[in-house]
Amino acid sequence: MGGREPLLLGVRHHGPGSARAVRAALEAARPRVVLIEGPPEADALIPLAAEEDMRPPVALLAHAVDEPGRSAFWPLAEFSPEWVAIRWALEHDVPARFIDLPATHSLAWEEGRFDEAVGETPDSPDSGTAPGSRAEAGVGAPDPEATRTGLRIDPLAVLAETAGYDDPERWWEDVVEHRGTGAGDVFAPFVVVEEAMGALREVYGSGGHERDLVREAYMRLQIRAAQREFGGGVAVVCGAWHVPALRERTAVAADRALLKGLPKVKADMTWVPWTYRRLARVSGYGAGIDSPGWYGHLFGAADRPVERWMTKVAGLLREEDRIVSSAHVIEAVRLAQTLAAMRGRPLAGLSETTDAVRAVMCEGSDLPLSLVHDRLVVGDVLGEVPRGAPAVPLQRDLDRTQRRLRLKPEALERELELDLRKETDAGRSRLLHRLRLLGIGWGEPVASRGSTGTFRETWRLRWEPELSVRVAEAGVWGTTVLAAATAKAQADAVTAQSLADVTALAERCLLAELPEALPVVMRVLADRAALDADVGHLAQALPALVRSLRYGDVRGTDTHALTEVAAGLAERVFVGLPPACAALDADAAEEMRGHVDSVHGAVGLLADVLAADETADGDSEPAHAAGPPVENPLRGTPGSPHRDLRLRWRSVLRVLSGRDTVPGVVRGRAVRLLLDDGELGQDEAARLMGLVLSPGTPPADAAAWIEGFVGGGAGGGLLLVHDERLLGLVDAWLTGVPAEAFTDVLPLLRRTFSAYEPGVRRTLGELVRRGPGERGSAAGGGAGIPGFGADLDTARADAVLPVVRLLLGLDGDPVGADDNDLVGVGR
Repeated sequence: MGGREPLLLGVRHHGPGSARAVRAALEAARPRVVLIEGPPEADALIPLAAEEDMRPPVALLAHAVDEPGRSAFWPLAEFSPEWVAIRWALEHDVPARFIDLPATHSLAWEEGRFDEAVGETPDSPDSGTAPGSRAEAGVGAPDPEATRTGLRIDPLAVLAETAGYDDPERWWEDVVEHRGTGAGDVFAPFVVVEEAMGALREVYGSGGHERDLVREAYMRLQIRAAQREFGGGVAVVCGAWHVPALRERTAVAADRALLKGLPKVKADMTWVPWTYRRLARVSGYGAGIDSPGWYGHLFGAADRPVERWMTKVAGLLREEDRIVSSAHVIEAVRLAQTLAAMRGRPLAGLSETTDAVRAVMCEGSDLPLSLVHDRLVVGDVLGEVPRGAPAVPLQRDLDRTQRRLRLKPEALERELELDLRKETDAGRSRLLHRLRLLGIGWGEPVASRGSTGTFRETWRLRWEPELSVRVAEAGVWGTTVLAAATAKAQADAVTAQSLADVTALAERCLLAELPEALPVVMRVLADRAALDADVGHLAQALPALVRSLRYGDVRGTDTHALTEVAAGLAERVFVGLPPACAALDADAAEEMRGHVDSVHGAVGLLADVLAADETADGDSEPAHAAGPPVENPLRGTPGSPHRDLRLRWRSVLRVLSGRDTVPGVVRGRAVRLLLDDGELGQDEAARLMGLVLSPGTPPADAAAWIEGFVGGGAGGGLLLVHDERLLGLVDAWLTGVPAEAFTDVLPLLRRTFSAYEPGVRRTLGELVRRGPGERGSAAGGGAGIPGFGADLDTARADAVLPVVRLLLGLDGDPVGADDNDLVGVGR
């Protein structure tokens, strides 16, 4: 290539056909320099593309130094023409440079600065995309009318419609992706594409976007500079839409005038891993291709792409335990080729292979086909970048920690089970919790299967490219994950809006093991708790605070100060809850019922913690100690106000259950909690229910009481199943509700009983159908019911007690528990 005119290679970003054509054109032309559309600040990063541990898909990340959240990506896959051009230049020792508008201007581009009348360009980094979108690649530039109406014209769609296609992607596959480079003129495809783009720009113009005009002016200046430096032999790889503008002869002064006065911001640039999902429109990142996995296959398959694709699909389905044989693969290939011939296509494309897979390998089902689309058509490939790539100190510390803990980022979502008794798993838990506190959502905690112990955690992990931006943003808090999480927690504690926010933050600090942040959080927590008089806020904050106490034993964290604050908070809830439950409307009453439930669970756990502290203090006291009891600052003397929390809470529940001013749903819940704790007998519960369901009680209030008493899931339903007196009271009351009031209470009752499991609802229906004289208890049977004895067989029940004791770990209990303890467990 010795001419003075630059070789303009117009491409579609992330197009394997364009990538193959670029490689063939560069091999034939042998340019002296390769210019590529992209930010010039990345020129120093180009040599890293030759590193052995650089594996696409990757992206150039630019972010403002003072505002890391202002960022832009330039993603590249192995089948991206730009990546192919970079690799070719490095392999042939030819200079490669980026020539698009610098990121220092792109990141500082103020909304409305140039696009006030016309709006954002589709490929603007500030708009959440980057060069690589359909519009930028010559397949999405708008016309002036579209700009005024907010609509944009897709040039690829226009060309496809002109050719008689209703699907732009299918047209692009037929004319570009399915044609090989062959032995013909390797420059012919670019000449044709340039002519097509020129015709479209004559009709639709530049779209009126000054940003495009500025970018093209900058690229023309860079091309001229390269021509002066190398004296010809310049190859340019850029979006096809820009080729006519770059070919246009304009005055240097005119181009410089467009660049005068552009805003600037200090920017940093690096390589970051990318994923196939982020190359697909289905993920919300408009990078221009629906099927990056399919395009990667087309680019990498040396021959027989359809046969190789069907083999991949068969392998995936076999991994999912579906029966797929070689005969299925052969038949699917034949069907795909037949469909392509019937549809007049030169080669079976994605639509033909998908139809063939559905019919042959998936037996017409879209369920396994969705797996093929997710895992192969889109793909879960995550790129890798060299360790030598520029990165903020926090990113480097994160990388070191990931390697030490053997926790590799992956694009495929997976679950990770952690046993916190193991040092490596405990370290992984700390890292994930610290990252969540920093807003880096690599992992999300989920419910553990098969265990509710505090020593086990389950996480759902998935690394997204945007997390690299979150790491850069979090870098302002510190240079290591520990330091950054500590500083962020301290700042969050000071700026927290509510008491519940502070208690939740305290729990997160314990989970993340941030010993330097916890004192600050505790001071803020004590101050907020002392000043907040809203019982709802206190009740909302208590559960998270008490949950935090569970982590002391497993994580070795001192939670004594937290215990004292929690106990004081519980005392204030006890005092303020009865008055706060008076004169509430329906919504407020339902919210208060939730607070009562959460406080009930928190009090039980807190009482256990206080008892454990007292036992530990008693064990550590010398046996010969005499005189008055030594005061424990956390547990108190035997007369401490924090003793007997359960007894005082039960007193509060009794007050709530008997006050007429308390809403029915709260009164019913208080009675139910007392019954579950064994503080209220079955006879007394039946008496209270009978009073509430008497004719003198308004139906709406009675229905609310029922919801509070037997609502909240299967537990209430089982209570009715096992106690025929309670079920009879509800049945008798319900059948006696006046017709005019029935429609008012029906929604409330429907909500209550719909929460039961299907089996519970079915059993209740059978019991009601039998009638009061034939019910009997479902638990112990009853006279007259086939298959059940008249009474409980205590001898048979005693036979299973040793096994139950073994399962519950009661054998060898130092406290000396006996079989009667199982009664409380049963409750």
